[in-house]
Amino acid sequence: MPNIAPFHPQLVHFVIALGCVGICLRILSLFGRGAWLNPAAATLIILSAGTAVFAAQSGLDAHGPAERVPGAREAVQEHEEWGKRARNILIVMAGLEALVLIWSSSRAGRVLKLVSGGTGLVAGLFLYEAGEHGGELVYNYAGGVGLRSGDPADLSNLLVAALFHNARMNRDSGRAEDAARLTDELARLRPDDPNVKFLVIESKLRDRKDPQGALAELRMMQVAPDDPRLAPRHGMLTAQAYGDANLPDSAKMVLTALAARFPSHRGVREALAKLP
Repeated sequence: MPNIAPFHPQLVHFVIALGCVGICLRILSLFGRGAWLNPAAATLIILSAGTAVFAAQSGLDAHGPAERVPGAREAVQEHEEWGKRARNILIVMAGLEALVLIWSSSRAGRVLKLVSGGTGLVAGLFLYEAGEHGGELVYNYAGGVGLRSGDPADLSNLLVAALFHNARMNRDSGRAEDAARLTDELARLRPDDPNVKFLVIESKLRDRKDPQGALAELRMMQVAPDDPRLAPRHGMLTAQAYGDANLPDSAKMVLTALAARFPSHRGVREALAKLP
């Protein structure tokens, strides 16, 4: 079988969507509301079970790199076990649903629908646990992030995101030196990104308390004066640097000119209103 690891996210979402809707329809069918519920529930559950087979296989194909992330092994294994349980119980349900379609009008069919409905409640729990552990693996351990395409640029994006979030967390926790160090590493990775340049300037102001250094960086930046995204940020950082350098008149002049160019920009208006 070919390696289908890159399709794991798509497959698992189909399993969850088809399975949950199918289980809900099966439970509703137990109350005898709508003849269409019986075939609809059976079809969705059978499709979910078939997709679950491929989803589980794609997870096995994908687990190697994620499992090698330090500290992530246990989270990968828990997600894998719940995924297998969800696949197995959906296969059982698919078998029950096939029999329901064959004997739908008989007493046996009604009993099988009841059994399938009860099994569906357990299957729903297994799907939830598999999804919850999968989310933990992705969001808590970055398992699989940046690995699907095999493109080194995607792994670089993962490192950039980690540096950005850790720098902010360190700054908020009062560890300014660590925040500045991580921001410097971010600048080394993305030296030409204007957003990274702004982060470096912000770090000079907030972490290193160096408004003159920030002003020097801002003067070197080439930003189109009518750029609706970059120009306001450049101007507000310039005003902040002037303010930190005890030059409030210069800060007010910059913000006033900025407000004239971007009268609807909320951040500029608020910064101008905060000036004494």
